[in-house]
Amino acid sequence: MPCTVVVGAQWGDEGKGKVVDALSAEADIVARYQGGPNAGHSVIRDGATLVLHLVPSGVLHPGTRCLIGNGVVVDLERLDTEIAMLESLGIDVRSRLGLSASAHLILPYHRAVEAVAERGAGAIGTTGRGIGFAYRDKAARTGLRVADLADPEYFAAACDRNLARLRLEYPEVDVLATMSGAALVESLRPCEQRFRPMITDVGDELERARKAGRRLLLEGAQGTLLDLDHGTYPFVTSSSASAAGAPLGVGLGPRAVDRVLGVTKAYATRVGLGPFPSEMPDAEAARLREAGEEYGATTGRPRRCGWLDVPALRHATRVNGLDALIVTKLDVLDAFDEIQVLERYELDGAPLDRLPPTARVLERVRPTWRRFPGWKTSTRATRRWCDLPGPARDYLEWLERALDVPLASVSVGAERDAEVPRA
Repeated sequence: MPCTVVVGAQWGDEGKGKVVDALSAEADIVARYQGGPNAGHSVIRDGATLVLHLVPSGVLHPGTRCLIGNGVVVDLERLDTEIAMLESLGIDVRSRLGLSASAHLILPYHRAVEAVAERGAGAIGTTGRGIGFAYRDKAARTGLRVADLADPEYFAAACDRNLARLRLEYPEVDVLATMSGAALVESLRPCEQRFRPMITDVGDELERARKAGRRLLLEGAQGTLLDLDHGTYPFVTSSSASAAGAPLGVGLGPRAVDRVLGVTKAYATRVGLGPFPSEMPDAEAARLREAGEEYGATTGRPRRCGWLDVPALRHATRVNGLDALIVTKLDVLDAFDEIQVLERYELDGAPLDRLPPTARVLERVRPTWRRFPGWKTSTRATRRWCDLPGPARDYLEWLERALDVPLASVSVGAERDAEVPRA
């Protein structure tokens, strides 16, 4: 795997953390390429679940170098806390973690204004952690980056300019009046000193490693349907969550990528607001939510649950140029009498087999369902494709044909070895 990208093929929460953790056993470097601490990648260690927000999911493998790329927005205090949690478990992090000097910072004023912006009619369902506003400053060229911490005078002055603008834009956010650039510099000083040895040129490091034949794994957050350009806009994240964002977010050229693996659940979930054509009725969704423990790893919010959406997955397959697809959480469907799949949409009485360009149109589509018999038996102990129940194989092999992309494996549990390779 000279350079592999792992990308979510749905609205996030597909189980990418487990996939990256497994692939990291063969990787020399794992790099995160976008998103912020709203991501919650869950990985299993010694039977316990660890939730990683900013540290790449390869951190559980000793000797693997972990990098946070320029495409990530970083809350240094949250990252510091996450590292301390991992080190309390005996996991060496600081000697193996590199942080891009070009990564943008999430600052307290970003969190303050995002909390207000997420109230009322304009809300899109974010985690309120300041990520969208940090990316907004990045696009407006008013953001502050990790490298800027080395110049406290410049940093304080830039913060004061941003605060002056935000006070005019959000006069209702009282806490902005108590903030100053000098105070922010002082509050960040202890973190800055701890992170100074970790700051690196991620792109240069990865390119040198690639030329030396080392194995690279690029990890994204969220999923393709939350991509700023290719997702269900405006109910999306603020960065490029698709595979095209991977080389951009770590400073590599696009030809550096050798393989793109997509990850999808055997059903669908969504957190936050926005259209969700395959969403289940409440009672059915509650049953699936409990069976799959579908609660946000970062926020604890209950996820909206639905059946698999083939037009949306077909869109993700094309946008990412997927080489293969990994299906997770097949075991969650073990007890269902019938499995449904949204095979195509219907819009104004006409069939539609692709994702519409706007969320407004997607809200109007009606699902056309395909039904499969359930297998009504546990798959959790299965480790060979031929040992999967016949109806489960039929479901997965139909999906493979419908998407025209090969399946690499199927997950039947949260444990590292709960995988069924496609044979």
